[in-house]
Amino acid sequence: TALYELCWHVIQGNLKVDVAASLLADVMVNIETGCLEEKHKRDLFTQLVGACLICVPDGMLKERLDPETLESLGLIKQAQQFNQKIVKIKTKLFYKQQKFNLLREENEGYAKLITELGQDLSGNLTSHIVLENIKSLIGCFNLDPNRVLDIILEVYECRSEQDEFFIPLIKSYMCEHQTLCHMLGFKFKFHQEPNGETPSSLYHIAAALLQHNLIALEDLYVHLLPLDSSIVEEHKRAILEAKQIARKLTMVLVPSEKTEDKEKEKEKEEEKNEKPPDNQKLGLLEALLRIGDWQHAQSIMDQMPAFYATSHKAIAIALCQLLHLIVEPLYRRYGAKGGLTMPLWNKQAPRPAESFDDLSRDVFTMLCYLGPHLSHDPILFAKIVRLGKSFMKEYQSESRQDTKDKMDSLLSCFLSIADQVLLPSLSLMECNACMSEELWGFFKLFPYQYRYRLYGQWKNETYGNHPLLVKIKAQTVDRAKYIMKRLTKENVKPSGRQIGKLSHSNPTILFDYILSQIQWYDNLITPVVDSLKYLTSLNYDVLAYCIIEALANPEKEKMKHDDTTISSWLQSLASLCGAVFRKYPIELAGLLQYVTNQLKAGKSFDLLILKEVVQKMAGIEITDEMTVEQLEAMTGGEQLKAEGGYFGQIRNTKKSSQRLKDVLLDHELALPLCLLMAQQRNGVVFSEGGEKHLKLVGKLYDQCHDTLVQFGGFLASNLSTEDYIKRVPSVDVLCNQFHTPHDAAFFLSRPMYAHQILSKYDELKKAEKGNRQQQKVHKYIAACEQIMAPVHEAVVSLHLPRVWDDLRPQFYATFWSLTMYDLAVPHNAYDREVNKLKMQIKAIDENTEMPLNKKKKEKERCTALQDKLQEEEKKQLEHVQRVLHRLKLEKDNWLLAKSTKNETITKFLQLCIFPRCVFSAIDAVYCARFVELVHQQKTPNFCTLLCYDRVFSDIIYTVASCTENESRRYGRFLCCMLETVTRWHSDRAIYEKECGNYPGFLTIFRASGFDGGNKADQLDYENFRHVVHKWHYKLTKASVHCLETGEYTHIRNILIVLTKILPWYPKVLNLGQALECRVHKICQEEKEKRPDLYALAMGYSGQLKGRKVHMVPENEFHQKEQPVRSATPGTLQNGPGNTGKPAAAASAGKAEEGAVEDSGSKEKEDKEKTTKEKKEKKEKNPGSTPEAKAGGKDKQKEEKPTDSKEKTPKADKDKRKDDKKEEKSKIDGKSAEKEWSKERDVSNDSKTKEGSKVEKNAGAGSMKSLVPRSEGVESERGETALMLFA
Repeated sequence: TALYELCWHVIQGNLKVDVAASLLADVMVNIETGCLEEKHKRDLFTQLVGACLICVPDGMLKERLDPETLESLGLIKQAQQFNQKIVKIKTKLFYKQQKFNLLREENEGYAKLITELGQDLSGNLTSHIVLENIKSLIGCFNLDPNRVLDIILEVYECRSEQDEFFIPLIKSYMCEHQTLCHMLGFKFKFHQEPNGETPSSLYHIAAALLQHNLIALEDLYVHLLPLDSSIVEEHKRAILEAKQIARKLTMVLVPSEKTEDKEKEKEKEEEKNEKPPDNQKLGLLEALLRIGDWQHAQSIMDQMPAFYATSHKAIAIALCQLLHLIVEPLYRRYGAKGGLTMPLWNKQAPRPAESFDDLSRDVFTMLCYLGPHLSHDPILFAKIVRLGKSFMKEYQSESRQDTKDKMDSLLSCFLSIADQVLLPSLSLMECNACMSEELWGFFKLFPYQYRYRLYGQWKNETYGNHPLLVKIKAQTVDRAKYIMKRLTKENVKPSGRQIGKLSHSNPTILFDYILSQIQWYDNLITPVVDSLKYLTSLNYDVLAYCIIEALANPEKEKMKHDDTTISSWLQSLASLCGAVFRKYPIELAGLLQYVTNQLKAGKSFDLLILKEVVQKMAGIEITDEMTVEQLEAMTGGEQLKAEGGYFGQIRNTKKSSQRLKDVLLDHELALPLCLLMAQQRNGVVFSEGGEKHLKLVGKLYDQCHDTLVQFGGFLASNLSTEDYIKRVPSVDVLCNQFHTPHDAAFFLSRPMYAHQILSKYDELKKAEKGNRQQQKVHKYIAACEQIMAPVHEAVVSLHLPRVWDDLRPQFYATFWSLTMYDLAVPHNAYDREVNKLKMQIKAIDENTEMPLNKKKKEKERCTALQDKLQEEEKKQLEHVQRVLHRLKLEKDNWLLAKSTKNETITKFLQLCIFPRCVFSAIDAVYCARFVELVHQQKTPNFCTLLCYDRVFSDIIYTVASCTENESRRYGRFLCCMLETVTRWHSDRAIYEKECGNYPGFLTIFRASGFDGGNKADQLDYENFRHVVHKWHYKLTKASVHCLETGEYTHIRNILIVLTKILPWYPKVLNLGQALECRVHKICQEEKEKRPDLYALAMGYSGQLKGRKVHMVPENEFHQKEQPVRSATPGTLQNGPGNTGKPAAAASAGKAEEGAVEDSGSKEKEDKEKTTKEKKEKKEKNPGSTPEAKAGGKDKQKEEKPTDSKEKTPKADKDKRKDDKKEEKSKIDGKSAEKEWSKERDVSNDSKTKEGSKVEKNAGAGSMKSLVPRSEGVESERGETALMLFA
């Protein structure tokens, strides 16, 4: 059946005859294996095969059948010979090496081969045709195939541009990859001779073969020199050399060492100039980059140290060119201009980028390998920066969150490129200002946090990673030293140009050095600031970062070694901040955020920076050392403040203050800074102050407070009404939620109330058009009621309910919401400034040297200012009239008579006057004027006498608990209060006019209230003069006590207060002498120990001597009569520890009982009785008067008094110790607001105790606390000083 099917398939044409014969032969072979053992079967098989010889060819049978079978068939003669022949053929075929002809043996064949390969390839000639010809030549001339391949490579090397022809030819010709790799390896080894140079064409063909995978990189890499280990050593050596160069540049060398070093450097340069050994790995890498084989190029670079390969200019340029080709389409897409570049022709090269996502495929990786060496191609640098800029604009405009999330990875890639590539590359570019500006166009789209992070990496890490950058850093520092040594005010312009040139490439290193110099030498600040005008925008931003980094340096102490003052380096940097940020358009957000963060962390040192910035940029100066004229000007409008309120006339602050305002609003820092400063004031004392010197704590408290006042003033004058109201919460929220002290809360809210009242007033005026003054006043009062009603409700929660038994919330809110601008118009200040401007105009007219156009401009400026001031004065006058009318209507509801007058005054002083009078210099004046205004308005239930008495009677605790600046303000407050009192004291007519029939000077308080001014109830003029004398004595007693304590704070503060009140105190000669004597002693004691106290004491002493001519004897100050010594003198006099209240003051304690006796007539009789007794006592003890005590110490020693006790009574000593303890506890203890109330309570208690002690020792009590000497008995003059009424 099978044979039939076989034959049938042949007939049908399905099988060829040859195949059928082959199958038959195979069948026979299979049958043969089973017939070899039995002879008869073998014979039969032989007969069968013989029959089939017609069908199966002989040759096929000879191939397959056994030799013996073939012999029996007669197809071969002898089986043995046949076997021998097979062995010979196989040996020849498999083991005999064929001999090919080499070059010298067959020049014709090889000549034809070279001709074939070297022919013109421009026609239709293909690699296939040439390959066939080559094969023919090999066969014809028996050419060596390996030699032929070598010649093909040689010709390819000569015609390296013909990649399209040779690559397919080699691919077709190829036998094994290893063979080709070995051939290339031999070629590279040939050029590894000492002076050998590998041709670029060989690199090219190796790169092309690698790109087409005809050879493997790892096979070829082993044939290349130098070894990887040598490359690593070379890299390490380069870093060491760079560091040595850097060290030499920073070292101070003597001249002989300099010459030796120069010679060594010359030798090294000569060695370097010798031809370096050929680096075949880098050559191959360059070739790979040029043909676009990034994959293999990356593999080679991975074998080498970071940036080693790209540090060679040729490779960096080749990689830059490849990047150009990839980014070109994307760059064109975003509207770039310039010449077109040809795309890469080969398919194996990286694909061009069509979108930003494509950049992450290859471009970012390539840039990271390129690193700082992008500096070789500024054009590519600009392209990458512009692409980054375009991406950031897209990123910022993208509204969909999911797309933005995808773009975040690209954003981080661009940030990495900026850190690792763009900034290091800028460092290696030579002063390319255009690139710096281009980069700023990209960077400004990042938040400052990102930018500062980049600058930090650039400054602190980048320069240590690359040998080139190490050298550049050292050279920059060296150059910066050269410039800074020669920088003066005279050569600012040329030095500024040099600084600008140096800063374009390496701003971080330059500014770091400049700032270090400024921290040492503050006189450099002005020339440095002036010389920075040639910087680029990027450099200004870097400068801001460098300043913040210098401020935050953890290695620097912000206190001096004595721990009492802020370090000078911090003060210098703060001054620089103010000057630089005002003059140049630098972003402030980072600096302000730094100050905010420091405050959050409870550190207040850096408020110095904010203070300087606000002062310079906004022209708002904070100082307690104002003159009277300046203070007067500060109570006027904004224009008057600017013209006459500050020491330095800071002009042109409009733009800079606008910049500061915008930053604060954009970054929401205005309110947080205010709140943090307000909270930090107490934090300075309780959190920061624990380990710090008391003097430093005071300074930090003052700095914190002053900056708050300054910053709040800036916000009030620069923010629009809407912005201010939107940001500042109500008073109750500020106090209760944000824990802001009340004085600060009202300080922040006050401008808001003023804005709101004026807005509402304007609104009401527009609604009803009435021009009459009376109508305007009513509208103003209506506006005030609408705006202030919620405030009246809000303040109720600030204090305990019992507070409102005496003070109405309306009165409390009115006191805290008004300012000096509302109470009085400083006409003198306006007139003074207008006259100054008139003088300026006159001087301009008389100036013949000034050009006419400048004259015209200056005159116009002065005239415009003059008009503004006059308009402002008129506006303020109208405003003050409206406010006074409003207060006149309100006054009847201000104070309730539920408690005693004493309680009412206590609460008024504790909650209103004392907290505000130390807040600022203007507030100090305001408090004094407000008390006077409440008196003038004839406010019911307000005792003016009691108020003044409580202010003057005991100032020890108040003074002791003040900081230095608070002492100045408190002194100013006392000065204004004394001014009013002195005016009333000076003239009976004035007293009768301003006090005579006023409820504030009642000495009897009736249960029914004020009954209409019964003349007998009023304090008459002479008794008032006695009271004033008593107040002067009380001030003297308190002052001497503070001076005697030996405590730094007490002495400093009382000297400051005394200096401030010098125009009105002391007026009495004996009190002045007592003070002078004690201050003189302080000068002697403190000269060596505490120089600052010595300086204060000397200053006061000199001024006090100058005021002596204005002092009067006591009998001229008040009508002095001799009182009778009573059995209980404590009831008639105020001893050194007695309560010492005048009739009005003493009566307050008994107000609940209904009345106090009028002491005038009774005391007159007592004094007449005791006149003779006093004169006799005076004759016996001439040394005990204050005049004698101050001037006659020698006489005292000779004539010691014979009275019972010569030394200070023990009770007096104990009393003084108790005083000291109580004062100390006051300073250490409570917060400022609570202190006022406790202080008053303690002083009342101590006075009661002391009064009883003095009663016991009335006969022999000394005045040691008043006069600096221990012995003495009471004199007539001293006793009179202790009297309520003479």
